[in-house]
Amino acid sequence: MRYVIIGAGAIGGAVGGRLWQAGQDAVLVARGAQYAALRDRGLRLTGPDGVFDLPVPVVDGPESLELTPDDVLVLAVKTQDAIAALDAWAPRPVAGGGTAAERLPLVCAQNGVEAERLALRRFRRVYGMCVFLPASYLEPGAVTVRCAPYTGALNLGRYPSGADEAAHRIAEGLEKANFLAPVTSEVMRWKYAKLLGNLANAVEAVCGSPAGDEAAALIARARAEAVEVLDAAGIDRAGDEEQRELRSGRVEVRPVEGGDPAGGSTWQSLRRGSASVEADYLNGEIVLLGRLHGVATPVNETLLRVANDFARSGREPGSMTAGELAARVPR
Repeated sequence: MRYVIIGAGAIGGAVGGRLWQAGQDAVLVARGAQYAALRDRGLRLTGPDGVFDLPVPVVDGPESLELTPDDVLVLAVKTQDAIAALDAWAPRPVAGGGTAAERLPLVCAQNGVEAERLALRRFRRVYGMCVFLPASYLEPGAVTVRCAPYTGALNLGRYPSGADEAAHRIAEGLEKANFLAPVTSEVMRWKYAKLLGNLANAVEAVCGSPAGDEAAALIARARAEAVEVLDAAGIDRAGDEEQRELRSGRVEVRPVEGGDPAGGSTWQSLRRGSASVEADYLNGEIVLLGRLHGVATPVNETLLRVANDFARSGREPGSMTAGELAARVPR
């Protein structure tokens, strides 16, 4: 099985790098400065276990890679970039006949819960992956991972539900690459649980940190809205204790010497100067469900709007206080 990692940022770079490091067949797909750096210098992966320069194969798009029936596509771009990536890869021919959309499994490794729906419109075999993998990508060619003894927890299952042979084969390769990769028949339970945690991303990005009493209070309000919304929608999710039990003693944040500063995915996007962030599919998911089920979500609406304003205007992450952000929430 060859893992084709579409999107070589923090998550894609970490997964592809560890796979290649463990002797698994993997290729990264990148663009722009990231592609040039990976092509010229390889991937520098920094973690609790050291610094590794990894000559992982890299291509700049689907036209540069001949697909085979043994490939698995891992979609690791942000959700706002998923449609373009899916449309580019779905019609690609596979050796022996057929297209990627018809023949190959596609794994969605995004935060949020929308990418799987987008993928299933195009691909026959879609798998969800709940990614707990604290990692940073702030400069081309370099990724920092922060957990040990396992690099991360990657719960995997068929979308919308189920667990088949392909899921187990994909997980087997990930486990050989030092990931905890349990296969579950209800992977979206884990992704909705992760969504609750990711609501804090906007606060961290705008205010610079989720710490402090005012930031913590704002995050708690956003999460309380989300719990009410998910309950109204009848959406099940993994509990906090269930998540702790999975990771405890196995996927724990450790010190990393010489790595990037820690920060969530939305903060990293703003730090890199990205003109878009994933807030539409994090806080925006709660806003959408709230509107569908008649639940007010003023905190998440505010976090969504302000995070997107920061991205569109190129504003520096951390340039608004938690008190100023909280004051924007309608009373």
